[in-house]
Amino acid sequence: MKRDPVKLLGAIHLIVLAVLAGVTAVGTPSALTSGVLFAALFASAAGLLISRFRYTARLRDVNRQLARALAGNVNTRILANDDPALNEVIFSVNELIGQLDKLQVYTIKTETGRKRFLSNISHDIRTPLTSIIGYIDALRDGVAGSEEQKRQYLDVLARKSGALKKLIDEVFLLAKLDADEIRLQPVRLDLAETVREAVIEFLPELHQAGLELVLQLPEEACPVVADRVCLLRMLNNLIQNAVKHGGDGNKLGLELSSAQGKYCLTVWDNGAGIPAEELGLVFERMYRTDASRSRAGGGSGLGLAITKALAEKHGGTLGADSEPGVRTAFYLTLPVTDKGLQTADDILRNN
Repeated sequence: MKRDPVKLLGAIHLIVLAVLAGVTAVGTPSALTSGVLFAALFASAAGLLISRFRYTARLRDVNRQLARALAGNVNTRILANDDPALNEVIFSVNELIGQLDKLQVYTIKTETGRKRFLSNISHDIRTPLTSIIGYIDALRDGVAGSEEQKRQYLDVLARKSGALKKLIDEVFLLAKLDADEIRLQPVRLDLAETVREAVIEFLPELHQAGLELVLQLPEEACPVVADRVCLLRMLNNLIQNAVKHGGDGNKLGLELSSAQGKYCLTVWDNGAGIPAEELGLVFERMYRTDASRSRAGGGSGLGLAITKALAEKHGGTLGADSEPGVRTAFYLTLPVTDKGLQTADDILRNN
């Protein structure tokens, strides 16, 4: 067991003093005995002072390193030595510096993401707004000479303003999710039936895109407790994403299964897919790949981020995998149980 060198030298110093006092009490010591004792006393005192000086210097070094870390240099680490007591302090300081390093990385990443998000959202708002202003000016200046042209201009205005409203709604929804201001109104639902309901609305769009629907849903009920509006939004986002970015394939599928207390809904297509290096980025806000997720293809780039946030708020998850040109799939899981969510009976009782 290692001992504190300062305490050990202090103990030796006290022993020497005690021996010297004892010898003096017994009688007059010889010159040799006195010299040896005083030499031992001097050596122990010098050793004590040197050890104390080193100990203090070591503490100053630890303090300087910690000050550097607090000033922003979080790459520094303090080396341990043979002093167990001081090593405990060093280990704690290194752990603190490590936490500061993680916090700094997170802050930089968050700030970078925030700037990129603001830049992208500004572009996506400014583009349709500029178009809307241009068509309004054209109508006001009488550029549209016939009623047919006026109707066409108004149709464009309706589409542009609708897209702009949807984008703004999604931005506000994400802001509420970040601030945890979304209050779920969970009710008991049949997940399989809700999926069928969501798919029906996309049948004309699937037909127009030439996509064959492959539906594999259980015949029996799949009970979940979820907010109906939020669940439909998640389903619509996933199906819309598959239609939009898997349109160069010929199939779109939905499969619902259960395992380990969770339902898993798989929404897949056999389109161009997502490159492996970009797969981990598809849930980032405003992220679009160069080809399949360009602004020209429409969409705000917020749908998957919203779906992931809503899934997690329901106690579920959202993941993806892709083999380009073969199969791209998104996996939405929701818990079978209603743990942590208010039941429909509770809502009715409270109302």
